[in-house]
Amino acid sequence: MTLLKFPAKNTEAVNPFVHSVFDNLFNDSFVNDRLVARVPAVNIIEDETAFSIELAAPGLEKSDFKINVDKNIITLAVEKEVAKDSEGVIYSKKEFNYSSFSRSFTLPETVDYSNIEASYVGGILTVKIGKKEEAIIAKRLIEVK
Repeated sequence: MTLLKFPAKNTEAVNPFVHSVFDNLFNDSFVNDRLVARVPAVNIIEDETAFSIELAAPGLEKSDFKINVDKNIITLAVEKEVAKDSEGVIYSKKEFNYSSFSRSFTLPETVDYSNIEASYVGGILTVKIGKKEEAIIAKRLIEVK
């Protein structure tokens, strides 16, 4: 027994308008934007002495951020009231929507909870979390014998 694969129906040949509408609908950035979570991106950096969390959140003030450490979880949150739109302004697309968000991260056992600092410069929130002294690996030169 031989199985033959029949070619798919060419919808463009039948009705190019239908193909165009559905293709545009599912590839439109308006639809795709609604499917993506609205939280700022982060970078997590580790060096010998500390961890750093960088959170991209332009257009906010230092007072908008709430940073909370509960056991081994650090939460970076913003709750900001969105200003009313100006009357007479019609947006064809509006993406400024960081009115509130929350990001939580689990901290490792090597964290020194008394050594956590935060700064907000140029639209980037940087949280520096120090490591415990015993977690910092001492560098030394090993002599070959």
